[in-house]
Amino acid sequence: MPTLYVSQQGCYLNLQQENLIVKKGEDVLGEVQLPLLELVLIFGKSQVSTQAIRACLWRNIPIAYLSRMGYCYGRILPIERGYRQLSRYQQEITPVDRLLVARKIVVAKLKNSRVILQRQQRRQASETISFAIQSLEYLISKAAEADSIQRLMGFEGAGAVQYFSAFGECINSSEFVFAGRSRRPPGNPVNAMLSFGYQILWNHLLSLIEIQGLDPYQACLHQGTERHAALASDLIEEFRAPLVDSLVLYLVNRRMMDENNDFVYHDGGCFLNESGRPKFLNAFVQRMEEEIETDGGEKQPKWDLLMKQVKAFKQFVYHPVGGYQPYQIR
Repeated sequence: MPTLYVSQQGCYLNLQQENLIVKKGEDVLGEVQLPLLELVLIFGKSQVSTQAIRACLWRNIPIAYLSRMGYCYGRILPIERGYRQLSRYQQEITPVDRLLVARKIVVAKLKNSRVILQRQQRRQASETISFAIQSLEYLISKAAEADSIQRLMGFEGAGAVQYFSAFGECINSSEFVFAGRSRRPPGNPVNAMLSFGYQILWNHLLSLIEIQGLDPYQACLHQGTERHAALASDLIEEFRAPLVDSLVLYLVNRRMMDENNDFVYHDGGCFLNESGRPKFLNAFVQRMEEEIETDGGEKQPKWDLLMKQVKAFKQFVYHPVGGYQPYQIR
């Protein structure tokens, strides 16, 4: 069943019989039948009528309020969803099953990174990119056979180094220079955009994980702590290259970002400023609102890719024998 994403600002959701109506001023932007709805996500400054909230609760439909960057302020949950029954199942996942899922996540991340480089290689051949692609192919084969989480993390880290060593070759704009990945703080505009995009994606995944009743601190690849929602860090890996990295390349190569006016340097790092943040965020939201065709022939926004994977992990928690299939691009 579909999720209703309200990402435009200043919208108002009200109830008309069995339909949720999304309006902005006097314009109707969309409507969805309540019996077909599973979740409502409100990004930024929009409102929901009391009647609509009551109808959603009656039909066991959660409503989440998020910032435009995907940070979840809070949720309105029906009583039935107020308990974390899944936490016990997550704690009972065996080390072997965790390793098998962790392998698939790392392999998917490395394969997605390789696809991004292969696309660039077809546009403009480069020895640096060619070498990185070959290195990733080797690391993919090693990660698929890793016998411990520690070794797996080593292959993942080596893959990231190889990938980002060639990422600069994918940039065609002379204004932007990328010599390697730097974070905490990001060292240049490209790293600033990568870090900001990952933050948006991570926060949104965390929201979906909690709405589905999963314990965000119980994961397979990363180690959870009271300050680290490791499951969000697990699931973001398969989406970094196809959703964030590709967007950064698009914005830079199309010269949609201004190196001089969209960034600010402080505290030893580079960050998007008041001009750059909304520009990047608008592009991100537009990219995520693009419709793609599902396996069943239906069209859904890219946001649904995230929900699909969270649900797939939830299914794995209930039935570990079925495993987990990460998202991969071709």
